[in-house]
Amino acid sequence: MNAPVDVSFFARAAKPITSYRKYWASRFGTAPMLPMSRAEMDKLGWDSCDIVLVTGDAYVDHPSFGMAVIGRTLEAQGFRVGIIAQPDWQSAEPFRLLGKPNLFWGVTSGNMDSMINRYTADRKTRSDDAYTPGDVAGKRPDRAAIVYSQRCREAFPEVPIVLGGIEGSLRRIAHYDYWSDKVRRSVVVDAKCDLLLYGNAERAIVEIAHRLAAREPVEKITDVRGTAFVRRTDDESSQGWFEIDSTSVDTPGRVEAHVNPYMTTSEQARSQGETCAKEEGGDAASEANPAIQPISFVANPRVKLKVPPRDKSVIRLPSYEQVKSDAVLYAHANRVLHLETNPGNARALVQAHGEGATARDVWINPPPIPLTTAEMDYVFGLPYARSPHPAYADENGSHDGATKIPAWEMIRFSVNIMRGCFGGCTFCSITEHEGRIIQSRSEDSIIREVEDIRDKVSGFTGVISDLGGPTANMYRIGCKSPEIEAACRKPSCVFPGICQNLHTDHGPLIKIYRRARALKGIKKILIGSGLRYDLAVKSPEYVKELVQHHVGGYLKIAPEHTEQGPLTKMMKPGIGSYDRFKQMFEKFSAEVGKKQYLIPYFIAAHPGTSDEDMMNLAIWLKKNGFRADQVQTFYPSPMATATAMYHSGRNPLRKIARDSEPVDIVRGEKRRRLHKAFLRYHDPNNWPLLRDALKAMGRADLIGNGKHHLIPTYQPLTDGSYQSARRKNSTPVRGQLLTQHTGLPPRETGSPRPGAAGGKPQPRPVRRPR
Repeated sequence: MNAPVDVSFFARAAKPITSYRKYWASRFGTAPMLPMSRAEMDKLGWDSCDIVLVTGDAYVDHPSFGMAVIGRTLEAQGFRVGIIAQPDWQSAEPFRLLGKPNLFWGVTSGNMDSMINRYTADRKTRSDDAYTPGDVAGKRPDRAAIVYSQRCREAFPEVPIVLGGIEGSLRRIAHYDYWSDKVRRSVVVDAKCDLLLYGNAERAIVEIAHRLAAREPVEKITDVRGTAFVRRTDDESSQGWFEIDSTSVDTPGRVEAHVNPYMTTSEQARSQGETCAKEEGGDAASEANPAIQPISFVANPRVKLKVPPRDKSVIRLPSYEQVKSDAVLYAHANRVLHLETNPGNARALVQAHGEGATARDVWINPPPIPLTTAEMDYVFGLPYARSPHPAYADENGSHDGATKIPAWEMIRFSVNIMRGCFGGCTFCSITEHEGRIIQSRSEDSIIREVEDIRDKVSGFTGVISDLGGPTANMYRIGCKSPEIEAACRKPSCVFPGICQNLHTDHGPLIKIYRRARALKGIKKILIGSGLRYDLAVKSPEYVKELVQHHVGGYLKIAPEHTEQGPLTKMMKPGIGSYDRFKQMFEKFSAEVGKKQYLIPYFIAAHPGTSDEDMMNLAIWLKKNGFRADQVQTFYPSPMATATAMYHSGRNPLRKIARDSEPVDIVRGEKRRRLHKAFLRYHDPNNWPLLRDALKAMGRADLIGNGKHHLIPTYQPLTDGSYQSARRKNSTPVRGQLLTQHTGLPPRETGSPRPGAAGGKPQPRPVRRPR
């Protein structure tokens, strides 16, 4: 059995978050809830807050809500933390509610990107907001990170602003903005924040808080991993760095003749007729600190390659002005950024904004070092109340009806067991935000939380709704070799196939399932997070355990498509993996006499998808008896690789050049509607559009009234009768709608998912979009 990777390997260069001396204000103790008013501060004996967190979500004191995790983590360090949740942003006055913060503002738009939270994939305004009491929309502004930062600056201009959350993470460089259909500047520039924290920010926020408390000027804090900031192009603090020029696709970045930041390590070696020392079993132990040391190559002993140290290397991306006017350079910058996401070998990035006297550099430090298992246990073991703030309760103290917060209801009885995802799906933002190194909690920590839910959370009926995270089955899975993991630059560990260096042992997860469901008072444990089925089939024991004990009749998974064209652009496995999992699912369900169903999710209009691809998917859906009541249309979230495809028409998964591979982009309302209609081939409202399209594609043979046809020739009238589609004035005839020809019960077989969370097969809102 392969031992699971302990991310403490990466933490050799990181100070543990539990090792800091507590701030003097720790004498005030732990707050039952972080205060949202002056009255609560008075009750706690506070005259001021050291840190005030501003968030676009309602305050729920639960470890699935970012502001609660950051707030409780800072409180555990001894700081007094207040929260301003969903303030009226029309003026600065609501931002003065708790007084002037002694150290800094912490700003986040919330658990979801504010634009994805408010608008659908068709740019239509949503009528709900699951992170707001009563599911009421409109409680946060568009581009909330920018607006909140501006109001904080107006309220107390001298207080530093530290911006965080997923909205900041996905906008840390110049990025394509789907809603305005243009490239926007880095959010660091637009928000005018002092520091941006991207990714999971506990390690960075703790260090920054203690350094500010020690009266270190915020402008001097430029060396914290996982942060971005603005500096003058002539700033002397950038001296001593090796700048790698990657501003052109024709000469992709060289400091010396042998340095190419554009390719993976193995590609760099092969381009010189050599092999990577890592791949050839070189002495990885000779690297004193693999998190920052350069990677060398071996081949010809007479040739010595000189590589600048990674901890002093910075890659200059094309400027904002360049990527704004040149889509090819935009795709190039996106590729370079995604190659620099492994905390074990990533280099700093810099991107110029402005020209001449107004020029500024956005400097992006390497990603944060992942938390160790002990640190994960520490963060999730903090004294969360696991409920919304009492301010949202009605007169009876209940959080129902108009005060109900749907996002909390969804995760109320669930447990987050891990972070990160190494799947690398191009439409998904998990990797850009949480990283691809899996950070797992210990078994004891997870069991303690299950017991806390059982003993302390009101309304618990004995059913745990989920033991999961960004994915259901990546818990404690990682690379067989920590040295290889620290050196790897692949965008995915499971595409085009599962990496030979990835262990797929589901044993630790099976053990947790068995131990948790054996607890007294636990009737059922369901798995609601997205399942990576191509990994699951490597462990039949896990599939059996899941299917026979943890499926509540339906299991949602996300093959996303059936055709290789779009699947290769998504970096998703072929439909054959789904078929293998389906066989195992049905076999193990039958063994225990359960009638259970797989509910697959699919995406319409993804880059690289042709009309024929969608037609073939529709044929597959009908053949297998699936009728999706609601479907997901591709949503270009900022910084995702698929979004770079959408904007540039190029494929950043390969080397970008002026003549590089074009990608079929589904633009315009009509074509997007067509692709969505193919997914809902059974809806009579879509039949006229599909008939016209099939005829234009030369596939009129799919129009007819037989079982082998995709859509019928007749069209329903408003009175329930049908009119032939062949003659405009034909006599109405009685008929039947297409019916489902499978054992699947008449129930919804799909639901929309938010673009920020990407490939997780979950209903909206995002389950754990940190």
